[in-house]
Amino acid sequence: MKSELAEMAMDEQRTMREDEAPDAVPVPHALVPHLDETAILLDIDGTLLDLMPTPREVWVPPGLSDTLNRLTERTSGALALVSGRSLNDIDLIFAPDVFRAVAGHGAEMRLSADNETDDVHAPPLDKELKRRLAAIAKLSPGILLEDKGYSLALHYRLAPHAEKAIYESVSVIRADLPNAPIEVLPGKFVCEIKHSGFTKATGVRELMKREPFKGRRPIFIGDDVTDETVFAIMPDMNGLAFSVGRRAMGVNGHFDAPGDVRAFLARLLDPR
Repeated sequence: MKSELAEMAMDEQRTMREDEAPDAVPVPHALVPHLDETAILLDIDGTLLDLMPTPREVWVPPGLSDTLNRLTERTSGALALVSGRSLNDIDLIFAPDVFRAVAGHGAEMRLSADNETDDVHAPPLDKELKRRLAAIAKLSPGILLEDKGYSLALHYRLAPHAEKAIYESVSVIRADLPNAPIEVLPGKFVCEIKHSGFTKATGVRELMKREPFKGRRPIFIGDDVTDETVFAIMPDMNGLAFSVGRRAMGVNGHFDAPGDVRAFLARLLDPR
C-alpha cells in the first residue's frame, strides 16, 4: 500500500514542470482509502477560514470543527493545524475543540490534543526590540499590533497605505541591530518580526518525526507566502502540497477559496 502511495506521488511530480503553476485539485476518492496512512496538515487563515479585516474577526463556519474532529479520528490523530497564530489564539478560535498544532510559524508545537505536551521552541524577543517595533503601529490608527512573545506582528489590512512605511521602519531598526537573530516574515497585510531559525517548515519536519504522524504521507494545504517553506519540503516527505487562492509554484494543485478546502475535507469523509 505504501509503495502505491509513493508511486502516486512520483507520478504527480513527473507531470508537473517546475515553471508551471498547476490547475489540478486533489481527488477525494483517490485519498479516502489511504487516510490511515496520511497526515493532514492545514493552515488556518485564508485556508480553512476566510480572511477578515482583523485577525480577531475570523470565525469557524458551522460543520468545520466536526469535520476536523472526524478526520482526526479517521487518521488516528494525524491531523494538525499549521499556523502563524499562537497556540492560545488557535484554541480561542476553535474552542472548545483542541487540535494538534504547529503554531507561531514553528515556535510552538502541540503533539497531543489533550494539551499536555506543548513544546515552546523559541525564546521571547528582546523587550527593547519589541518596544521599538511596537512604536511602528503609531504610523497609522489602522495598524494593529500583535505580541506573541517570541514574535511581534504588525497587521495593516485596515491601513494598506502604510505598508511601505512599515517595512521601511523595520529596516531601520534592523540596520541598528545587525547581529540580532531576527528575521522579517511578510504575509497578507501583515509584517511579522520573529527569531530566526524556525519556520513552519522546521515545525512540520519535527512534527513528522513524532507519533502519530511518523511514517505517514503528509498533505499540506496553505495560502500565504509563509506556507511556501512547507510547500518546498513536501517532496522530501513523499507528500502533497496545495495552495489556496493563488497558483503557487511547486505545488500539486490549488483551491480557489477556503470554502473549497472545507468542502474537500468534508468529502474525504463521504463513504460514497
